[in-house]
Amino acid sequence: MKQFRILIVDDEPRILNFLTTKLHASGYETITAANGVEALEQAQAQEPDLIVLDVLMPKMDGFQTLRELRSFSSVPVIFLSAKGTDVDRIKGLGLGADDYLAKPFSPDELVARIDAIKRRVGPLEDRKVHQQYQSGDLSIDFAKRLVTVNGKEAHLTKIEWMILSELAKNAGRLMLYEELLTRVWGPEYRDDIQLLRTWISRLRNKVEKDPEQPILIRTMPKSGYLMDESSS
Repeated sequence: MKQFRILIVDDEPRILNFLTTKLHASGYETITAANGVEALEQAQAQEPDLIVLDVLMPKMDGFQTLRELRSFSSVPVIFLSAKGTDVDRIKGLGLGADDYLAKPFSPDELVARIDAIKRRVGPLEDRKVHQQYQSGDLSIDFAKRLVTVNGKEAHLTKIEWMILSELAKNAGRLMLYEELLTRVWGPEYRDDIQLLRTWISRLRNKVEKDPEQPILIRTMPKSGYLMDESSS
């Protein structure tokens, strides 16, 4: 069985070394990144099973890194931050993090939280979801970030891809306005329903056969959107 692989992201070498040693001793395989840009590259190239992500980093902080990450991956993320306020914790969880630990933290507690997530999700090779989506003329390859409609590539903007990806990964489940807005734009946009409607309209123009009578992305009045279940 493939060893559970963890990507550790922190701009402090001593923390990277310490966590690498601790996680190796706990039976985990590790890879490291010193900043958000490296983390995104490693996430795509190495496909880790979980990411331990520092919040306060130069160039690209952990929040922005997670926003970028969620455009192509649903890998579980545990935030580590010297900023232990409720506001930051809520922001991190609202962006799609699975857990949040304030520094200084107990390394044993971190391992325990990783163990809990591992039991819940299993290793990447055992997770068959979110690889492909197919319904009618629409096909999505999440790994390649490729969307085709009736065999032709649909060129989506970053925002359009993020919305479609969230909907497709949750196909068959109602996604509330607030949930989609938080995942795509952040919690500060959770009440901006008109913004979401505008982008959904643009997206439908690219993926629906008849945007005026959508069958892939359906509006659930006063609630949110429901994407047709994958037939693949």
